[in-house]
Amino acid sequence: MSIPALIAVLIATMALGLMYFRATPFSANPEVFIDGALVTLQILGTSAVLTLVVAFAAGLGRLAPWWPVRWLSTVYVEIFRGTSALVQLFWLFYVLPLFGPTIAPFTAGVIGVSLNVGAYAAVVVEASVRAVPKAQREAAIALNLSPFDRTRRIILPQAIRMMIPPFGNLAIQLFKLTALVSFIGLSDLTYTAYQLNQTTYRTVEVFTIILFMYFAFGLAITIGMKLLERRFARGVIRVPAR
Repeated sequence: MSIPALIAVLIATMALGLMYFRATPFSANPEVFIDGALVTLQILGTSAVLTLVVAFAAGLGRLAPWWPVRWLSTVYVEIFRGTSALVQLFWLFYVLPLFGPTIAPFTAGVIGVSLNVGAYAAVVVEASVRAVPKAQREAAIALNLSPFDRTRRIILPQAIRMMIPPFGNLAIQLFKLTALVSFIGLSDLTYTAYQLNQTTYRTVEVFTIILFMYFAFGLAITIGMKLLERRFARGVIRVPAR
């Protein structure tokens, strides 16, 4: 779907959601949903930054010439891709304190979802770097660039352009995983909906409002990633398929 079409859907979703919200008893107290949305966005923003750091560290680590770095990166990726995100979050928040360190709910939530999505993103980083044509590497070597400069100036700029589309999918996955933090007591949108449902018993209204909010946020993320993809595609010459 094109960006203008996505923007039109986003505007329509926000308008319909607002109309529905005003028709419910919760319209007299919108602060509850606003506070939950702010917590969700704080977790999403912090987790997105940490996920990128983890993804590049582990992804490039799997390509490192030193086997201990490759081994550690591979172990991390396989463990966090092969186990449940909810179990990982519970382990960080409930099990880890039994061995000494206690983690605050917000910190545990951010670390949990970031490490989970970061494992998938690390594979994207690795695959994108490997996909850079070999001729580009050979040209960089011919120019007598150091390995660091080859990576920074030649390989990564091309690899990042290939990372953007799959990163868009992972951004949506990261956003949806933020709902898991409600299980460790953080007052995000999901936790807010659960609490309101327990006190008002208006299940349809509560979860329909939350549905509109999650869908609008997801559309906004999709639009942002498509704009980023368009930005990185500037100046790229596309060769037509034969």
